[in-house]
Amino acid sequence: MRVVLELPAEPGDAGAGADGCRLRAGRAGRDRPGRQPGRPIAHGAPSSGPAAQRTQENVRVADALTFFPARERTDLLAAPVAAAIAAWPASTPVDDVEVAEIDATAADTAEFCERYGVGLDESANCVVVTGKREGEERFAACMVLATTRADVNNVVRRRLGVRKASFAPMETAVSLTGMEYGGITPVGLPAGWALYVDAAVAAAPRVVVGSGIRGSKLWLPGAALAALPGAEVVEGLGRPVA
Repeated sequence: MRVVLELPAEPGDAGAGADGCRLRAGRAGRDRPGRQPGRPIAHGAPSSGPAAQRTQENVRVADALTFFPARERTDLLAAPVAAAIAAWPASTPVDDVEVAEIDATAADTAEFCERYGVGLDESANCVVVTGKREGEERFAACMVLATTRADVNNVVRRRLGVRKASFAPMETAVSLTGMEYGGITPVGLPAGWALYVDAAVAAAPRVVVGSGIRGSKLWLPGAALAALPGAEVVEGLGRPVA
């Protein structure tokens, strides 16, 4: 059994060690045979690779879930997502894209964040928007922080160049993306779709997004989303939830 250092504990915390930090037994990968070991985070310890880039705010996400390099756990990805990971653009390291298994019944953002103690500002939603122009149906995926809503009627409509924009019906979004509803992600979108990434998402050190299925989540830098093929960073795409 391995003990790893977590976030600083509050005074009087029953799980606090002598140095004022919580201690947790590292038992990643224990829940089913053949599962590869995860990578628990040693807070404050020097490291290399993707873990070195995590900010203090993001450590709590890693502490709540066991993450693996997505390229090593394609069983936790929808087929189009796995294909996109296999062809990952060289602009960002593929190992910056990680995946964690979750309870599929808690995939919806609000319930996921409550269940796993993840902040809404650390999660990004992918909404599919559609509109028509001269008989042509156009689609866009919009990435906004979970603390905001996509400005469909103004920002997205103008970007798509349509007179009216609306959320795509669930059946349409699922059929065209090859992903599960509640797990749709910008990684592995159909060719020809627009991808709009709110500037706040692009600037985030790391965000939790869908994996294409309800039973897992991706965790990756906002810059990696902004570097996806065809992605456009849009100021003001996400409007604060009233």
